[in-house]
Amino acid sequence: MKPGIDVEKKVRLLRERVGEAISLLGTCSICPRNCGVNRLEGETGVCRVGREVIVSTASLHHGEEPPISGYCGSGTIFFSSCNLRCVFCQNYEISQMSHGDPVTTDELAAMMLALQKKGAHNINLVTPTHFGPQIMEALLKAYERGLSIPIVYNCGGYDSVEVLKLWDGIIDIYMPDMKYGKEESARKYSSAPDYPRANQEAVLEMHRQVGDLRMDEQGIAKRGLLIRHLVLPNGVAGSEEVMRFIAEKVSRGTYISLMSQYFPQYRADEFPEINRRITRAEYLPVQNLMKKLGLTSGWFQNVPIDPEVFALRRFLLGDTDK
Repeated sequence: MKPGIDVEKKVRLLRERVGEAISLLGTCSICPRNCGVNRLEGETGVCRVGREVIVSTASLHHGEEPPISGYCGSGTIFFSSCNLRCVFCQNYEISQMSHGDPVTTDELAAMMLALQKKGAHNINLVTPTHFGPQIMEALLKAYERGLSIPIVYNCGGYDSVEVLKLWDGIIDIYMPDMKYGKEESARKYSSAPDYPRANQEAVLEMHRQVGDLRMDEQGIAKRGLLIRHLVLPNGVAGSEEVMRFIAEKVSRGTYISLMSQYFPQYRADEFPEINRRITRAEYLPVQNLMKKLGLTSGWFQNVPIDPEVFALRRFLLGDTDK
């Protein structure tokens, strides 16, 4: 067993809670959508999935934040579909078109154990919210068969506090998005007007459970909260509201990944205000605000180039496909 992972406790908690979690699928209240459909009988709601788990890929991933990927890689399992409807999703084939293959919870447990055997620092559950109860079933089986590395809950941040409480003592690292600080943007771009409220409540619960991110002597994350925020064009994400909430309500010790890689994907071309990359003038003020608010832990990305420069560069390289 790796130090710091109390497998016996996790097994006990999962045995106590799996049944309650699965029952929530009967009139689905797994996320803030509260669709009320009977997923145990194959009915589907906003996430378009029933009882069966669908996985897109499972592999070692080296492109996460440094404490998550480390030097061996993060054992990422990408779950298909999503409870959000982000019009700009860069993984829309997985999240919106549900590309993937159905797996049993035994097979899912085997995937986790295979990733651990390959040297993964953790099991990174990517977009797990809508499959939470089934993942609990699989985790119980995996722990009983020797799983002993931290679990990362890598989500869009649209989570139910009641369900998160079932994860208390089981999840080691929470890595949620905080996508929006404005209701109107959440409604327009993700069909979730209550996202800011639900997201803030979820992040507070996550922090209550695991606290600020903690790493070992090699810089590998072992426990805690890591928040991601993607800067969007024209300030539509409400980045200032997000950062002030983190500083004033969560913790100034919160690790934040301020992302700059936005580019138009999926249906973004239907919304002129987000149908371009972001500019330095949009990214740098958020970075400066973080410093002003005392949010000094985390990662900044390379400052994005201005869209006009990007377009010119493509033209000069002979790439005129717009």
